[in-house]
Amino acid sequence: MSADERLTVAAPGDREIVLSRTFGAPAGLVFDALTTPHLLTRWYGARGWSLVGCTVDLRVGGRYRFVSRGPDDAELVQSGMYREVERPSRLVYTEVFDDQSYPGETLIAHQLTELDNTTTLTSTLRYPSPEAREIVLRYPMTRGVGQAYDRLDAVLTELTHPHKEQP
Repeated sequence: MSADERLTVAAPGDREIVLSRTFGAPAGLVFDALTTPHLLTRWYGARGWSLVGCTVDLRVGGRYRFVSRGPDDAELVQSGMYREVERPSRLVYTEVFDDQSYPGETLIAHQLTELDNTTTLTSTLRYPSPEAREIVLRYPMTRGVGQAYDRLDAVLTELTHPHKEQP
């Protein structure tokens, strides 16, 4: 199954994109992988991209900053502020890119739902305007997020089953 088939994407309303993917790990571990620098640097980004700078102040009002490097030394910098931190079930924060193609902040809400050591991560991205969402929908976001989540899945598998062979 390809990354795109494991990731569901919906565009309800005129400002939201909702992404959902299930991982074979407990919610606490998935939450940690979303918020802990030494885990984020192992998976964050599409294939060919690496998280080379990662600061996280995980508290309401705390800030984060991610610096990613990709092909031809391209750099992508995003940052924001945490609005809700409820380990292991909910994380809400703002996001803005240094070289953003639309004005305003995006609000990202991650909901983690665990059942039998399997966690569904549902992420709602609320853009500042319908125009901003339309710009993002033209990007290869589904492919990039799908590839990043495949990398996350591999890290989670390694952490939950340290002796299991990776595909």
